[in-house]
Amino acid sequence: MEKHRGFPSRLPGTDFQFTIRRPNKKGVTAIIRRERFADRKPADRRADAGFVKALVEQFWDQTFERGNLDAGRLSWLFEREVVAAEDPFDPESYDALLKLDLDLIRANFPDAL
Repeated sequence: MEKHRGFPSRLPGTDFQFTIRRPNKKGVTAIIRRERFADRKPADRRADAGFVKALVEQFWDQTFERGNLDAGRLSWLFEREVVAAEDPFDPESYDALLKLDLDLIRANFPDAL
């Protein structure tokens, strides 16, 4: 499992996790598309914005491995701001390749750029 050095482990001052410490012994948590409804809590929105900003600063337009990035946090962005960079895509692999959709990030999270 790729450990992304320099990537923040959580949103500062909160318990919103951005990375995991070690692989899951029971199996890899799949990345799925989770719907972001308009009535989400402000804290959840800040966590999304902080995670997107960290992704942009770390990877920008480069393809990257899922590695130790938290599947739950990625799922809130998957198939929108974070897209699969390989076909076929294995959502249960730590080696899965992802890419940022910078145009959509610019529209949905303008402060991240």
